[in-house]
Formats: sequence, C-alpha cells, structure tokens
Amino acid sequence: MTSHDELPLPDYDHLPVASLAQRVRTLDASGVQALLDYESAHGHRLPVTEVLQARLAELADGAEPSGGSPTGIAPEGGTGPATPRQTDQTTDAPKINPPSHGDPTNPAQPR
Repeated sequence: MTSHDELPLPDYDHLPVASLAQRVRTLDASGVQALLDYESAHGHRLPVTEVLQARLAELADGAEPSGGSPTGIAPEGGTGPATPRQTDQTTDAPKINPPSHGDPTNPAQPR
C-alpha cells in the first residue's frame, strides 16, 4: 500500500476532480494504479474512482502518458492575496428603527 507522502501527485486529496483528470494524464499505469489503490483504501470517492479507472482503461488500450509534470503549478491551489485584508471591528451597526405600531414615541406612528 502506498502512503500519502509517496503518491505520484502532490496534494492528491485536495485536487478537484477536473484537475485530477488532467493531472493523471501525465502518469503511467503504475502511478494511476497507486492512486486508485490509495483512493479505494481511504476516500473511495466515486467520481475520483471513475476518473482513475477510465485513465487505466485508456492506458491499457495504448494511450501514452502526456508530457508535463504532475508536480507542476496548480492554478486551482492559488496562493491567496499578497497581504491579508484588514477588517475594522470598531464600526457600529446601523440604527434600527422599531416598527411604528409598537412605539408611541415614534413620529411615524399615526395619531
């Protein structure tokens, strides 16, 4: 059984299914099988399992791994903003007027 740190795709558990479908194209059959075994033992997510099984079938039918690196930049991971946002917690909420039918001091109440 392959451990999480030995998987051929970094941060495999957090990849969206569409990104996973593209990234497994860089792996050979043994790499895809390692991911499938790991998924079956840990998450057993049906969409992920289907993507991996479909890629194994493609490889068995003669497909070749595509170029590129499975450890390349993941745009879906994003680095976040350069500086964290500053939120001022000292502001007051807007004043709320009570309904006119319940407060005799409300000028909107009919007299």
